[in-house]
Amino acid sequence: MTPLLAAIDVGTGSARAGIFTLTGQLLGRAEQPIETRRLSPTVAAQDSEQIWRASASALRAAVAEAGVRAEEVEALAFDATCSIAFRAPDGAPVGILPGEAPRWDTILWLDHRAAAESAEFSATGHPALRYLGGNMPPEMAPPKLLWVKRHMPAAWARTGLILDLADFLGWRATGSMRRSHSVLTCKWSYLGATGGWPRDFFAAVGLDDLADRAGIEPAPAAVGEPVGRLSIGAASDLGLPPGLPVGAGLVDAYAGALGVLGAERPGDAALIAGTSTCLLAVTPDPPFIPSAWGPFADAVLPGAAAIEVGQSVSGAMLDRLLAPPGAPAPTAELRARVTARLRELRAETPDLAPEIQILPDFLGNRAPLGDARARGTITGLDMGGDFDSLCRLYWRGAVALAVGLREMIAHLGGHGLTVDRLLLAGGHARDSILTGLYADATGLKLIEPRDDPVLLGTAMVAGVAAGRYADTRAAARAMGGEGPERAPDPANAGWLARDAKAFALMRRHRAEMEALLRPL
Repeated sequence: MTPLLAAIDVGTGSARAGIFTLTGQLLGRAEQPIETRRLSPTVAAQDSEQIWRASASALRAAVAEAGVRAEEVEALAFDATCSIAFRAPDGAPVGILPGEAPRWDTILWLDHRAAAESAEFSATGHPALRYLGGNMPPEMAPPKLLWVKRHMPAAWARTGLILDLADFLGWRATGSMRRSHSVLTCKWSYLGATGGWPRDFFAAVGLDDLADRAGIEPAPAAVGEPVGRLSIGAASDLGLPPGLPVGAGLVDAYAGALGVLGAERPGDAALIAGTSTCLLAVTPDPPFIPSAWGPFADAVLPGAAAIEVGQSVSGAMLDRLLAPPGAPAPTAELRARVTARLRELRAETPDLAPEIQILPDFLGNRAPLGDARARGTITGLDMGGDFDSLCRLYWRGAVALAVGLREMIAHLGGHGLTVDRLLLAGGHARDSILTGLYADATGLKLIEPRDDPVLLGTAMVAGVAAGRYADTRAAARAMGGEGPERAPDPANAGWLARDAKAFALMRRHRAEMEALLRPL
């Protein structure tokens, strides 16, 4: 039999599964949608059991597409968004949406209900905040847990297990409560070998029972280390043989980074862009940088640290421009029509609709501001309501994301971390408009992906769990590879430099408006 590896990637809107060879060849891939329940723009949840079912369906379909036997799979691994699942001591779901059914037991990563609790963590000035750029973002786990404890005390009292989504999937597959070192370090303020759990940090805001309530065991697993073996029930769901090792997984962006950064070339950074945008560098000794998350030791590769900046809801912002509130979500067909029409419009006018300028901070600004309260701004709209007007608005949103990426790279460079090549992963890789803009706005070479780098990174984790590779570095070198290179087009440099100046000017004006409109 040919030895194979199975990978499951749970994003914001779907679960993807892939079957890979030991050299990183993708044989089969499938995808299943995930449900989301929103109570407001800042409160959203998912159903962890529905996520599990979607993952299982995707994996069965991927095996079928690959045309292989399930018995050929040697190991499995998961990556997922940093959403958080709540379970009772007996494993039953604990609902975390007020007034809603218990099945909504998973706080979605982009949920910002805990903004006040985030500010309270930040006000402590605890040394652990250095690893979060100086402030506690509401995307992280601790403020969300504190919100549930304060605002849903009955749910908190029923809770006996709280798991980041990648760890939840590992638990669901094996019954083991052992967590991933990478996930806890990146999202739960676990300080690893340098400090363990900063209990005084949690106690300062009244969350001293975090570890006990969440059911956290003392020793997390290194990335790829088996957290357990596939149970009989989970194996039946997934269509795999029971007893397979399941590797300690990753947050999805970090899986994408592993999938493209295995060569460890100085100056390389992973650009993982989908619902949100993450720019991730992995180096032996990265600095602490304001508004950057990290450095997180051993989060991707052993003996190296990851540091991340990004833009929340970048892809979701583009969808928001295409579909106003109350309208159906934009379809793949609509996106294809927009892309085709933009090619026609820009053939005549490359610098299209410069009067429309956008700040893409629809759910805060991660870097360089580190301000979760920032909101998007659009200037230059007219009364146009036809399809071309929609295309122009989408184009200017894409330009705003590219200019924001340029700003993030400059922010890292200003603090001693130079980026000179971008290796792309995520859904934006399928959008030629965005990939071109990212190269042109930054002036950097962009390496397009081979197949699906996020799933590939998770397959590398499975390769470690199977014992085929000593660690993620060895797996990345054996299974990785680069796609085609895209060079920046110098013809677009002038108007993009102008837009970068407009971007900075709009930010200053927004700050003035915010100061003016503060409550009296």
